[in-house]
Amino acid sequence: MKRRYKWLAGVVGIAAVAVAGLAVVLARNAPCGDEPAMSADAVPMRAALARCYGGPEVIRIGTAARPSLAPDRVLVRVQAAALNPLDKHYLRGTPYLLRLSAGIGRPQDARMGVDFAGTVESVGSAVTRFKPGDVVFGGADGAFGEYVSVREGGSVARVPAGVAPDQAAALPIAAVTALQALRDHGRLNAGQRVLVNGASGGVGHYAVQLAKAMGANVTAVCSTRNVEMVRALGADVVIDYTREDFTAGAQRYDLIVDSIGNHSRGALRRVLTDDGTHVQVGRAGMGNWVGPLLGPLGALLWSQFTSQRWESMLADIEAADLDYLAQQVAAGKLSAVIDRRYALAELPEAMRYLETGRVRGKLLVDIAAP
Repeated sequence: MKRRYKWLAGVVGIAAVAVAGLAVVLARNAPCGDEPAMSADAVPMRAALARCYGGPEVIRIGTAARPSLAPDRVLVRVQAAALNPLDKHYLRGTPYLLRLSAGIGRPQDARMGVDFAGTVESVGSAVTRFKPGDVVFGGADGAFGEYVSVREGGSVARVPAGVAPDQAAALPIAAVTALQALRDHGRLNAGQRVLVNGASGGVGHYAVQLAKAMGANVTAVCSTRNVEMVRALGADVVIDYTREDFTAGAQRYDLIVDSIGNHSRGALRRVLTDDGTHVQVGRAGMGNWVGPLLGPLGALLWSQFTSQRWESMLADIEAADLDYLAQQVAAGKLSAVIDRRYALAELPEAMRYLETGRVRGKLLVDIAAP
């Protein structure tokens, strides 16, 4: 064998060993361990904690330190929080690449949850937008706890008068995802035909309502038990996927917002208009390793060879979008379907239900409930 081929084989071998080693390290679940002692000056609060990766059985309702108040931050006493599939991924540490940021072996931050609504308890010295007593909502780490701290210029907005805190708590991740899928990635215009695949879920039921508010003709795809619920949200056409495959129909769509990912791109291409757009906002059965890469890579590849646009997205929760969504709720154009409500102590049960994939709309957690 020539020397350069031996060198190349050596490099490939080293790379393969390194990748295999990284895989072993990332996939390993460390034991949960004991609850660390809080500092003497910490103020305790009640919170849901996951000190290791695993299923709902690793969740503990325990004590954590109340977030400190920096000059540019707002301390919020949480009234209600909402679950999202993202919470499941962080709980289990899957896909494993997530652990590069969340923590290898066990989570760096044991606190759980993102979506919240509550009342401002106190504000930092540099804060001007909010004051104690304001009712706010948004996204912050540790939403399944009595208090969260959020940057004034971050993912937080006021709850308009007349909007219940639980409706606001259900908005951030799911409704912002739906809005950005339609407006930013789908570039939706009034009069266009939109299909929402997974129309009864968290993102889907918001996408149906927002698309109608934007003037679109909306086709919604869901299961038999959700047909009437989705029709009540304003869908023009509702397809029961247990009886009809929308990719086999004659209708073509300008935009497909897909939170399921249960059809091939070849099948989807046939029902998109020539310049139509498919936006993937979630994918069932992604797997623990390469799954998260398949959506963006597949979208990029297909976009090079067709006139249609293929996009895969994750939402960025911005205050301006939260404001817009809250105003839509206040105007009666948007509302959350609340499937079930739980006390904080029941969070493991709520997570088990979330993992069934049968949630209609949103799941809420009442943080103040015993």
